Amino acid sequence: MKAIIYISMMAIAIGGCKQEEAKEATQTSEKEVNTHLTLSEEAINNAGITTGLATMENVIQVLRVNGEVDVPPQSLVSISFPLGGYLKTTDLLPGMHVNKGQVIARLEDQSYVQLQQDYLQAVSKYTMLKLDYERQSSLREGDASSKKAFEMARAEYEMQQVSVKGLSEKLKILGIDPKTLTVEKMSRSVALRSPIDGFVKTVMVNIGKYVNPADVLFEIVDPRDIHAALTVFEKDYYKLKPGQRVKVWNAGRPEKIYQAEIILISRNIDSTFGATVHCHFEGEHRDLLPGMYIAATIETDGQILPVVPESALVRNAGKQYLFTVQGKGKYTMAEVTVGDAKDGKVPLTANYIEWAKQEIVLSGAYALLGKLMNVDDE
Repeated sequence: MKAIIYISMMAIAIGGCKQEEAKEATQTSEKEVNTHLTLSEEAINNAGITTGLATMENVIQVLRVNGEVDVPPQSLVSISFPLGGYLKTTDLLPGMHVNKGQVIARLEDQSYVQLQQDYLQAVSKYTMLKLDYERQSSLREGDASSKKAFEMARAEYEMQQVSVKGLSEKLKILGIDPKTLTVEKMSRSVALRSPIDGFVKTVMVNIGKYVNPADVLFEIVDPRDIHAALTVFEKDYYKLKPGQRVKVWNAGRPEKIYQAEIILISRNIDSTFGATVHCHFEGEHRDLLPGMYIAATIETDGQILPVVPESALVRNAGKQYLFTVQGKGKYTMAEVTVGDAKDGKVPLTANYIEWAKQEIVLSGAYALLGKLMNVDDE
């Protein structure tokens, strides 16, 4: 019997708690949805409330985006050596500046000596065969030589000419000028030169290491052609086009603004619902480095939007609202999406066709919000 009484009392207590919670939830819900307010004419005058329509103006929207400093493929050079060899010397360090044509390393290998030897021998044989061909040509004109002997001399001469040309091109790949190569100038080492002006990004070798033809020794970046790669969300994609102005800054130096221009917009949306926008820097930007995190603003083309004074908007619970006029002394608070304020005016960026026709409170909005909150408290 005691157990039954105890259980009954617990059930009554639990039921009472649930009823109280339901009552509180209902009151809270009612408080959240209560956005209507009615004022007397005297209260309207005391609050300084004025009403009217939003004005339609050409609004240039500014998008705030993030991204990084990027390098196009043509401005990042990976340097290797076509024949391989042992790295003899280099003084490059990441961050160093190099000029086009500057010697950045020296490599040595016996294959370099062999190639030079083959070329000089080929040139010597070419000279001999050329003389023999010219002699056979003269004899043939005087019918003092057979046609067969003349044809053989010409064929050997032309084949050797091809060999010399092929070896000459191989020497040029190594950076050796075949026109100035002599027996005295033969060397077991060759110089590796920078193909561009720029900064050393990475050094992937050390002295004494043997490098294969496919190995990348150094990476050099041309900083003159770096660009800003910005991520723009899908909802703003159609607001962009090449030629629009961009202002860029680095988080470490927000006071330094770099001017840029959109040159390319990617044609796909990635997994983060963003598209990459490539922007070309204008003016001096040498202190920007590839990989740097950057922030930017993009000025989009103007759009005709309804604009209201800042006094028409109120902020509540992190959201923006304005009051619409539903009749004499009757107002309703409605949430709105707004753009950036400028010269005391704020554009309405969503449902703007609807807002263009709706009479709204232009001043005294916070007085209405205060009265609405008081009504809710009561």
